[in-house]
Parts: sequence; structure tokens; C-alpha cells
Amino acid sequence: MKHGLFITLEGIDGTGKSTQLRLLVQYLKKRGLTVRATREPGGTKVGERIRNILLDSTTTRLAPLAELALMYAARAQHLQEVIRPALAKGQIVVSDRYNDASLAYQGYGRKLGVATVRAFDRIVCAGTQPDLTLVLDLVPRLSLQRAQGRQSERKSNQERFELQGMRFHKRVRTGYLAIARKEARRVKVVHASGPVAEVQAEIRKLVDTFLARRLNRLSRK
Repeated sequence: MKHGLFITLEGIDGTGKSTQLRLLVQYLKKRGLTVRATREPGGTKVGERIRNILLDSTTTRLAPLAELALMYAARAQHLQEVIRPALAKGQIVVSDRYNDASLAYQGYGRKLGVATVRAFDRIVCAGTQPDLTLVLDLVPRLSLQRAQGRQSERKSNQERFELQGMRFHKRVRTGYLAIARKEARRVKVVHASGPVAEVQAEIRKLVDTFLARRLNRLSRK
């Protein structure tokens, strides 16, 4: 591939994105593909510092618009240092969250609206959009239980977004499902309530189908 492929994993907190991304990357590498795994917010030194601010439970009274601006500041650095260079080399970039997260969390969760988030996106992301997005879907009650269990195992505090309450996470989930309905060709919903292996099998099936179609399209050119 002269130009790489961009795959993103999305979903509310506690759906198992990090685990599923790790397993997917291992699978793709075993197939002989060059993969760059990354995450948002983060992915760069600057992005990780911004991530610490955004996820720190002691970060209080952060205005929703300031939160959105910080997300896109980290994303701008991420695009420049990681995503665009990897795509230019023909690599497959697999990211734990990208711009759909901003639409779901800040647009829906923080009630900033779609138009506000899209305005940032047009400036920062422009034409660098995911080729395939997998939304791991789980009802907030279960996802928050998982997130709390994860923090208990790690003996760490809950992250800032996990403390936002059920109504907030319901709005975020609504946002993700709205994106999936509107962009059904790009965004695929994966039910994340089952065992890890079962969820991964569904993810691999969707990714394999996507890659096969992309290669067929390239072969016809």
C-alpha cells in the first residue's frame, strides 16, 4: 500500500478497548503487516502530558470547551508526530480513540454539540480520517463496573471521566451509536459484553473483511 490505513477503536470507558487493541495489533503483525499502535489522548510526549491533565481526578472545574481544546491540541501533535508519518510510510495505524471520541464525549457527553466539535476537527484533522472505526458497545452500568474493577485491581484511583456519573456515560454511548448510524460504512459496532476471545474474533472478522475489500479495490486500479 502506497498510503497506509487508519483503524480506530472507540467506546465508553470499561469496554475493553486497550485489551482488544493489543490483541488486534498482535494478529495483524502475525499476518506480516507493519502496524503502529497508539492512543488518545496521548501518543506523544506532549500528548501524554495533556492526557495526565485530562484524566487526573483532581482536575476540577475544567470548562467543557477547554477540555475539547486540550483534546485537539494533543491530537494535532499526535497527527504531526505519529499518525501522518506512519500513514505516509504505508503502515497500518491502530489507535485507541481518535476524533469520534471528541464528538461522543465533548459533543454529546458535555453537550457542546456536533457543530462545535466538527469545527475543531476541520481545522486539526482535515482529511486525516479513520478508514475503519470499531465501536465497542456496552451498557454504561456494566462498563463502569468493569472500569471500577480494573482500578481496584491496579490499586489506583478512578480516572476523571469515570467519575462523571451514569447520565454522562449514557449520553456518550448515545453519541457513539449516533455516529455509527450516520456513518455505517466506516463505523462498525461490536458488542463488548462477551468474553475477550469472542469479542476479538468479531473484531478480526470485521478487520479481515475490510482489508480484503481494500486490497481488491487496489488491485482493480
